[in-house]
Amino acid sequence: MTKLTSIESNRQWLDGGSMFGNAPRAVWKKWTDIDEQGRIPLACRCLLIEHNGLKILCETGIGAFFEPKLAQRFGVQNHDQNQLILNLEKVGVSPNQIDFVILSHLHFDHAGGLMPTHEELRQGASGLNFPKAQYIVGDKAWERAQNPHFRDRASFIPELNKRLQESGRLHIVKNHEPPTALVEILSFIESEGHTPGQMHTLVHINDQRVLFAGDLIPGVPWVHLPITMGYDRYPEKLIEEKQQLYERFLKDDLYLFFTHDPQFAMGQLIKNDKGHYAVASLSKELVGFQL
Repeated sequence: MTKLTSIESNRQWLDGGSMFGNAPRAVWKKWTDIDEQGRIPLACRCLLIEHNGLKILCETGIGAFFEPKLAQRFGVQNHDQNQLILNLEKVGVSPNQIDFVILSHLHFDHAGGLMPTHEELRQGASGLNFPKAQYIVGDKAWERAQNPHFRDRASFIPELNKRLQESGRLHIVKNHEPPTALVEILSFIESEGHTPGQMHTLVHINDQRVLFAGDLIPGVPWVHLPITMGYDRYPEKLIEEKQQLYERFLKDDLYLFFTHDPQFAMGQLIKNDKGHYAVASLSKELVGFQL
């Protein structure tokens, strides 16, 4: 039996204009809350996969590694505690029990939860969270983190790269091939529009499919084909990648798992009565969702 559980890391608030790219505020303000600074609330949601005794974590969220000034700049909530660790413990899972951590890419809001908290770092904490896990990263995503472009270098954590290398448990995936222990239940799909080599985990059990959509489709509003983020490397390419994904899986009961949607963890891909791609059967959270 395979079970899926949504686990939240620290939430954050980010500029709404940046999150919705070239969509005008008059459009996107209907979809979300906005604070007095023009920021919108975002989850940093992770996916726990439990299968035949294995515990696999897709991403680690933003975590609590930022010093307070930067945490405030990026709107990190409860920035003195790693909410991912606390929320895992609420469902009876300790960091030592995680066997694999799959990182779609290494932007800080997707991988920062691997780092100790700011206070732990200040006190000299070494290593990374999930001390027995294999850390899985795609080769293109790893290369980008090692050699970022000027445009996105602030999105990476150089110290994280170093700690991953020194862990002895970094597994760099080539040709989208998952570790042998995971081939039975998942595969990887790569996209480039947001960042080079973003690696999406596709869980497939008994003809059911759940895709960890990452920053290709960060939440429900972004399911709509024209909606992209200002952070995306190639917005037009990203739109094409979404369309290709939808066309490939529309008839296969694909569920999209959302990392950044503030309300919903998952929804089923459909075409609505207007012929537009959308999601139905929305779930606010997953608790032992069985495949």
